[in-house]
Amino acid sequence: MITDVQSLRDIISKARIAQSKWESKALNERIRYMYALRKYIVRNIDDLSEAISKENGKVQIDALTSEILPITMAITYFCKNSKRFLEDEKLKPSNIFLLNKRSFIRKVPRGVVGIISPWNYPFTIPMYDVITALLCGNSVILKTASESQLVANKIAEAFNSIKLPDFVFNLVNIKGSIFSETLIDERIDKIFFTGSVAVGKSLMAKCAKNLIPLSLELGGNDAMIICEDADLDRAASGAVWGGFQNSGQSCGGIERIYVVEKVYEEFLNKLKTKTEHLRIKKIDDYNSDMGHITTPTQVEIIKSHINDAVEKGAVIYAQSKTLDIHDKKYIPATVITNVNHDMVLMKEETFGPVVGVMKVKDTAEAVHLTNDSDLGLTASVWSKNLNKAIDISKQIKVGAVNINDHLMSHGMAETPWGGFKESGNGRSHGEFGFVEMTQPQVIIYDRLHFLKKNIWWHPYSKDIYDGIKGIIEFLYSPKIKTKFIGLIKLLKLIPRVVDKN
Repeated sequence: MITDVQSLRDIISKARIAQSKWESKALNERIRYMYALRKYIVRNIDDLSEAISKENGKVQIDALTSEILPITMAITYFCKNSKRFLEDEKLKPSNIFLLNKRSFIRKVPRGVVGIISPWNYPFTIPMYDVITALLCGNSVILKTASESQLVANKIAEAFNSIKLPDFVFNLVNIKGSIFSETLIDERIDKIFFTGSVAVGKSLMAKCAKNLIPLSLELGGNDAMIICEDADLDRAASGAVWGGFQNSGQSCGGIERIYVVEKVYEEFLNKLKTKTEHLRIKKIDDYNSDMGHITTPTQVEIIKSHINDAVEKGAVIYAQSKTLDIHDKKYIPATVITNVNHDMVLMKEETFGPVVGVMKVKDTAEAVHLTNDSDLGLTASVWSKNLNKAIDISKQIKVGAVNINDHLMSHGMAETPWGGFKESGNGRSHGEFGFVEMTQPQVIIYDRLHFLKKNIWWHPYSKDIYDGIKGIIEFLYSPKIKTKFIGLIKLLKLIPRVVDKN
């Protein structure tokens, strides 16, 4: 059912009322709801994986591995750690003269948060945000992609099964631009968006009108660096999985591969063999290694990137076997060589089962080329020398670097997810993502509250000026004599703290 604007406004209003009650519940009670959610997911694994596969086009093993398994682990992780993440944080006094002033930070729920999720991971991406939002005491309004309404309904069924209070969790089906504009007009407390760079920029501009806080997880054109000491068998297998899993429709999937020239040919041969041995069958076949592209529009984007590269001199070096399935949404896994940074494939997000491979002189050149991008979501470094790999990782301008692996950190609940540059701002997952659902409030109190005034309160006088100047001189002057004089001037002000006048 399509949600109209007035219905959405009513939902926002009711969600505000529900949120205040939800926030007042003990954290342990909110945790119990989430454990009930996990129990429901475990009972319905096959139904969920089948729905995800059917609608999204990924094979069921991908649905299970990258969508359902991570969420069951994430629920466990956040339930076990939410108390620690949300507990008040005492602050140490910053100065000896303010020892009487004590403070602590509490994490306050944002209120009503709007979540806009994409079609490529229709279960795991929204669920991560919804779970953390609810544990923090927010109410949620979720809008999923129009291409993934079957999975959206499965999410709604899951939350309905645990009998949350009314309007704490709300799923709507409405055009994205109308949804965001309504949230902004109604001054929603925060928006979380996962999607394209272009839409993210547009949304940020709209949010500026009412200063709506916005967390963005946008695109990637993620690089893989193969060092000369890499385990090439593992690296080739990792490239196939990281590049072609979910038919390449992963913002954190491998799109660019930079290989040190000493091992370039050997790596390419291994990558060619593994790519050509991929099996692509119908998505309900458990022996299929790859599914199909989700939308016709994405098919055209992928083909245009391949054509642009070939027209500029690139070579299709390897592809998975010719498909017997007569469906234009099935695109073979494709390895392209002779690529350069003049090609769209190496500059923009392809979001398909295509990787471009470049030979580089050394890892310094690989790092330079990796950073030669407006995007900075993830990357990976492949080397048997861990210290070397860590050193290279620190030079890469992205939000997450995997060593001898790629992409899978999205499934690790403890690791923050998000990027540098035009890949977005803010984080999801981990403690960083958890506290994105809150805002800090500092509370300051005076242990000497029985005193009548602070020394800098009214009425002012030259003695007050000199006394406060004395604090600076006593603390920071390099001269002992000046320090002593400053202390004397300060001590002259002490009597006024007990003066009622």
